[in-house]
Parts: sequence; structure tokens; C-alpha cells
Amino acid sequence: MTSRMRGAACLLAALLLGSAAAAEDRPVFAFGYLDLAEDIRYSRWGVHPVDIRSETNRIDRRPLAGAEMGVSDIRSFGRRAGVQFTLRAERVAEANELPAALDAIQAETGAFVFLVDAPAAALRELAAATTGRDVILINVSAVGDSLRGEACEAHLLHTAPSRQMLTDAAAQYLIARDWNEVLVLQGPLEEDARTVEAFRHSAGTYGLKIDEERTFVLSNDPRMRDRNDLDLLTGRADYEAVFVADVDREFARSVPYSTQDPAAVTGAAGLRPTPWHWSYLRHGAPQVHGRFERQTGRRMEGGDWAAWVAIRAIGEAIVRSGSTARGDVHAYLLGPEFRLDGSKGPALSFRPWNGQLRQPIMLATEDWVTAVAPLAGFVHQVNDLDTLGRDERTSDCSKFATPEQPT
Repeated sequence: MTSRMRGAACLLAALLLGSAAAAEDRPVFAFGYLDLAEDIRYSRWGVHPVDIRSETNRIDRRPLAGAEMGVSDIRSFGRRAGVQFTLRAERVAEANELPAALDAIQAETGAFVFLVDAPAAALRELAAATTGRDVILINVSAVGDSLRGEACEAHLLHTAPSRQMLTDAAAQYLIARDWNEVLVLQGPLEEDARTVEAFRHSAGTYGLKIDEERTFVLSNDPRMRDRNDLDLLTGRADYEAVFVADVDREFARSVPYSTQDPAAVTGAAGLRPTPWHWSYLRHGAPQVHGRFERQTGRRMEGGDWAAWVAIRAIGEAIVRSGSTARGDVHAYLLGPEFRLDGSKGPALSFRPWNGQLRQPIMLATEDWVTAVAPLAGFVHQVNDLDTLGRDERTSDCSKFATPEQPT
């Protein structure tokens, strides 16, 4: 090695050491992350029967990976804000342990922002238990509409879309294609009933006609086979599309191309509404997905995106507000100046009446994004993204006092 090369190497080492020392000198801003060890949404729902006992089912599909990438992505925000971002995650056995886990992380790190990956019931209990506390909870996976409605809390924000946003996206697409008559197939789970309830609201909003609602069962019992016979379930009805409510997705997979009459299929199969899909090719999405796949070895899913964008939202709010105080960050997130690039097209913002992140919804097959809602022609007087989900006029949430500002 020449003396010039040795000098360059020494200079580089000094710069790296200086950068590391500077990072260590900055105060830490910690994010908390909470989830459950046993969560049926990952252990059972959406798992193909072939994969139940295969290595494929052992792939960790939880959104924590999205949060980890988010912290990595906002390092430059930390330099600008003069802080060092870190992430502290805790996985608990039971939902009733979530408040204690939050307390422990806050005592250890001083964190006041907590990303939560938990079913709606568990999140509702955590939000109620932390009302009035110096915390911001961000829901990255629960779609329950009540969390944005009658069970909302002022300190609970949502980067995961609501169930109503998802069914509204499906309804917009059916209307745009002039497939106005719909057969609804409903599974036996409570989540399926809530999905049908949301789709009924979407149908009423956009003018779809639900021709009939029929139920199927999830069972390996041969005596129940006729209940799931698609010729019977989809016969003797007048429809142009089929909406399937099947959170388990065990039955839904069999519906496309198996209906008695030719029909588009949406909901839990066919063209599925989702906050994110790895095949989206616009607005910088391939770069986001590429980074995620390199870091995790798997494709990015909706929950991953919701966790990633939650971290970015906090980083953006800290830099733009010039403050790391909880009140300032919360106010900026809900204020009229907050705008966020989520690599889905239009600027994203939080609805100040219920804390829901406005966002486009992708309508995707297994390997292609066919459309992105809101579709052309669906407009709103405040923000076209408010055509997805309950807007301020129809919201049941009364915990947020911030008035809406036209955009």
C-alpha cells in the first residue's frame, strides 16, 4: 500500500469514527413496537393449506420488518433533527400484557411513540388503558372501523387502512367497470360479517346492487360439502361480480373462475383491495420494495408498508415541526401542513377527525396491481382520498377536536 493510499484509508477511518461519535453524541429518540406472540392473523389466516406444515409458513410475515426499515430510512432525518432514532420491540403472550410492556419500554427508553401490531380488540383495550397518557399509538395492522369510529381515541392514529376504505376501493372499481350487480359470499367468522357490513355501506354509497347474500362454511366435514358447492352458491342468481368476505381465505381461493356465471371476483380473492403490493411499479414503489426485499428476503406486504410509513411520518413531523415533544409532534401530524410521501402517488395526511392516514388503496391480483383507488371520477370536496372510508360528515369519532382544513 502506498503512502497516499494509507493516508486516504486513515482519513476514511477518521471520518467514519467521527460520524459514529457524532451519532452517539445525539440524544436518542426511541420508537416502541408492540405485538403478540400468538396472532391468528399470521399463524392461520391467509396460509395456504399446502403451506401449513411447510417451511413457507415459517416465514415471518409480521410488520416489525417494515418498522426496522423505516428507522434505517430516516437516519438522515435524525441528523437534521439532532437525534438518533432507535427501535425497541416487545412481543407479549397475552393482549392484557400490552399496557405493562408499553410502560416498561417507556421507562427504559423514554419512548412516547408506539407502533402496535395487534387485533382490533386488543388495540382497543390498549388505547383505553393509555387514554390521557403521554403517548402516541400508531395502529399498523387492525382494520376495524370501530377503532376509527365510536371506539376512537385522540392518541390513537392509524397507518393501516380501515375495513371501510378497503371495501370502498372494491366498490369504486366495480362501478367504474359497470359491474353493478353483486353476489356476496360470506364466511362464518365475525370478521367476515363485519366485512359484509362494510361492503353493504360501500354498495349504498356508490350505487351497487347486492343481488343476494349467501353463506359458506369452513369445514373438512364431508357432510358440509354441499354448503360450499360453488355451482349451488353462485347459481340461480343475477350478478356481474362476486364479493367474497373470507378473512381466513381458505374458501375464497376457490371462487375465481368457478362461478356458475362469468363474473369478476373481488374481496378476499381475485382482485383484492390492499394498502400495498410488491408489483406496483410507480411513484418510487419499486425502490421501497427492493430495499425491503434485500433486508428481509421476502416481499413487502400491507402491514410492512403501514409500519414503514408510520416511522417516516414521525420522522417527518419531528423535522418539520422542529420539536421532539409529544404534543408538538402529535399536533403537527394532525395539522394542515403535514404531507407525507408514501410511494403510492398523492401526498398522504392524517384525517384530523379520527387519526386515519389518508392513502390510496391498490386493487391487485396475485402478481399485478390492476388499479389504484380512488379511481378517476370519484371526487371529494376536501380531499379525493376521503372517498375511501368514512369522511368527517359520517364519522362516529368524537375524540378529536381539530377542525378539517381544505387541501
